[in-house]
Amino acid sequence: MKKEIKTEIVINATPEKIWTLLTDFKNYSNWNPFIKSITGEAVVGNTITTRIEPPDANGMTFKPKVLAFNTNKEFRWMGHFIFPGLFDGEHKFELIDNKNGTVTFTQSEKFNGILVSLFSKMLDTNTVNGFNAMNRKLKELAELN
Repeated sequence: MKKEIKTEIVINATPEKIWTLLTDFKNYSNWNPFIKSITGEAVVGNTITTRIEPPDANGMTFKPKVLAFNTNKEFRWMGHFIFPGLFDGEHKFELIDNKNGTVTFTQSEKFNGILVSLFSKMLDTNTVNGFNAMNRKLKELAELN
């Protein structure tokens, strides 16, 4: 079973400013309503530790592998629940410079595995709501000053 969710928001800020906020993992607990923490060095091939807390759902800590970390453009990782093939998620943050003083920030995740159908409703509501809450807060912070 496969599933993808995708959200986006236009932010009136530079890619550099948004990237700085997005990659300041030490401050996630102060502002991020969805991803409460990321620890570890975000370098391609490294494993990081991530804590997510979707609205109205149980939180989860997992250890995804960094797949891409392209400054001011993309941060992507792959996580697994227990073992690969059960419930895998490839999470992606993407910054698209609109060349007019705005950036389209996209947050998406591709899910694969035999348990995806069991979590489909939760992904469509709680996870999407978490993505949108984080996107709105990132926009608010980036547009300050």
